[in-house]
Amino acid sequence: MSVDEAKLHEFLGKAVGDIGAGMSVALVLIGDKLGLYKAMAQAGPVTPAELARRTGTAERYVREWLANQAAGGYVTYEPGSGRYTLPAEQALALADETSPVFLPGAFQLIAAVLKAEPRIMENFRTGAGMDWGDHDPGLFAGTERFFRPNYLGHLVSEWIPALGGVGEKLRRGAKVADVGCGCGASTVLLAQAYPSSRFVGFDYHRPSIEVARQRAQEAGVAGRVTFEVARSTDYPGRGYDLVAHFDCLHDMGDPVGAARHVRETLDPDGTWMIVEPFAGDRVEENLNPVGRVFYAASTMVCVPASLAQNGPALGAQAGEARLREVVTAGGFTRFRRATQTPFNLVLEARP
Repeated sequence: MSVDEAKLHEFLGKAVGDIGAGMSVALVLIGDKLGLYKAMAQAGPVTPAELARRTGTAERYVREWLANQAAGGYVTYEPGSGRYTLPAEQALALADETSPVFLPGAFQLIAAVLKAEPRIMENFRTGAGMDWGDHDPGLFAGTERFFRPNYLGHLVSEWIPALGGVGEKLRRGAKVADVGCGCGASTVLLAQAYPSSRFVGFDYHRPSIEVARQRAQEAGVAGRVTFEVARSTDYPGRGYDLVAHFDCLHDMGDPVGAARHVRETLDPDGTWMIVEPFAGDRVEENLNPVGRVFYAASTMVCVPASLAQNGPALGAQAGEARLREVVTAGGFTRFRRATQTPFNLVLEARP
């Protein structure tokens, strides 16, 4: 086999970049947990010693951490003064938890799924699954922090308005079910935006439901929001004006059964909102940086979760055509792409 030296060096350069990024995941988590990014956002240009004093950390470790962050382009370095700066753009992504582009949750996800590597490797041999609840707890916290900024940036301002008549119903007062709600980020955001409506979040993972109840209390919406442990195929209630599945339908063991249950519990004039990772219907459409992230998450989390329940393992890159099959098999006759972002498809189904 002949080797093209130029292509080899190009690939090695790409791999070195990945190695550096992988080695730096722990350092991003440290910067997040110790408040290093937040301190830099407040302080402006700092020396390692100054940042260490501000955060109560050891200067020698901070010095090495800052050099790593500068090498990766997360902070900038001024050789003349020996000071490091967190630019405003990076601060928005690394230090502001209310930002729609806040990123540290993604790094929590990476750390959590790496702990599952031995189990997933064995699954490659056996074809077995790994239930969501069997993962490291960091996955649940990271998932909330990863998805919440995206919901914060798009859910109320873009996605709800894209659904026919749903925004007006929510403003007047509607009954809403958020199925597969996890730690309740989407449910709480909707409750804050629509005070005349009532919301119930369902998830089969009890620890997440307990966190969601706490989030509702902290947000001051507990009087209009309840969270219950239930599966997507048997959650209680009828006559919902809106049922929502946020980034979870593809994970389920019985997505068609979930669709049927939505059809049974939805008001005849109601709407099913399905938010899924952005994907084309063909593999070649997803061979890009976003697809790379989603295929990795799918391999480590989504496919194993469905297989653990003897499901079809749709995967995070199921695509609109495959999702349409699931929705129509569940008894829905109207289905459309309401809107999209570079990271999500927002689909609308009606009876």
